[in-house]
Amino acid sequence: MRVLYTIALYAMMPYVWLRLAWRARRDRGYLRHVGERLGFGPAAGAGGILVHAVSVGEVQAALPLLDLMLEQYRGPVLLTTSTPSGRRRGEALFSGRVVQRYLPWDLPGATRRFLARTAPRAVIVLETELWPNLIHACAERSIPLVYVNARLSERSAAGYRRFRRLFAPTLARVTAVAAQTRADAERLVATGVRADRVVVTGNTKLDVTVPAAARESGQLLRHQIGASRRVWIAASTHEGEEEMVLAALSRVRANVEGCRLILVPRHVERAGRVASLVRRLGFSVSLRTEGFDERADVLLGDTMGELPIFYAASDLAFVGGSLVDIGGHNLLEPAGLGIPALSGPYTRNFADLATSLRAVGAVRVVHGTTDLAAAVVDLLRDPNRRHRMGEEGREFVLANRGARDRTMAVIDRQLGAAA
Repeated sequence: MRVLYTIALYAMMPYVWLRLAWRARRDRGYLRHVGERLGFGPAAGAGGILVHAVSVGEVQAALPLLDLMLEQYRGPVLLTTSTPSGRRRGEALFSGRVVQRYLPWDLPGATRRFLARTAPRAVIVLETELWPNLIHACAERSIPLVYVNARLSERSAAGYRRFRRLFAPTLARVTAVAAQTRADAERLVATGVRADRVVVTGNTKLDVTVPAAARESGQLLRHQIGASRRVWIAASTHEGEEEMVLAALSRVRANVEGCRLILVPRHVERAGRVASLVRRLGFSVSLRTEGFDERADVLLGDTMGELPIFYAASDLAFVGGSLVDIGGHNLLEPAGLGIPALSGPYTRNFADLATSLRAVGAVRVVHGTTDLAAAVVDLLRDPNRRHRMGEEGREFVLANRGARDRTMAVIDRQLGAAA
């Protein structure tokens, strides 16, 4: 079945190139390092550890593990990504401490060239990027391949089960899996991972700490906006969601005098279009790259890596990708900062965490514009309730840390077995 998958992948390559060119119209980073997509590019030091984090969210989740690897392991650490934004985030976080490459497309020749140029002693994949030819090539070379922070939603699991004849033999060759939850582990086993190779370790995103400098920068930004003003943030928003947030803003401003909205699109390349939308709907807007003007109705985050600063400057957070059916984004970021959070109903990407945070009272679910506006007004008017929600989120994060060390124990066992 892997042969049929590979034939289909080769047949799709003209579309893949066209898609790359289309994305490059919005982000020129897609035109850089193109050879790496086919397994070419400079060699990396042999004997290192390769960590693959597809984009920004996975790079952020890898931060605790990579920091510990850089402390404990000899040899290079190679961070691979699939998107320019992920690569830029890696550069910002690690500043030359890791080697960076794009993971090549899952073609047999590209994968062989890539592994020959990098010669890793282990491959670590964040979450659940399933690439049959990469898994096969690692198994052929006796390179341990470990999935960490692994998650698999019921929707994704149903898709894999439909193609079980393809994925089960591939997944059976995965060396080890560190799953986020028991439900994730059970779904992964049902799709073909060997049960004796799966361990539940938790979510490493719970071990990500916001640097003191980011907190301080957030407080400085809040002072710039005005300490007495109420500030709410709509973070990681998507197309179709900004319209709802801005409609809610009209209602909020009618009830909370002088409040400000920090609006941060999930994809920074959309910032220009979002700014145009804000103006078209009658609001003034100020961009971060031009220096926020605190008099503007909407402060638009159009930079990479500053979301923790924006959260730290806010009284209340709405976390996007959840009012439109994207599956939601990371609710742990505001929770770790003690910021109360709102979320739409679509949270399958973080289903267990969303359920837990709702259960402890750190997150409130809203449905549509009217509900969002009412919740924002309610919480901006009630500092005691904001404080309680924020503290519940902070305590939940502190109580559930430790996934990094449990995950590193899984990786250490595989490195020891391969030595």
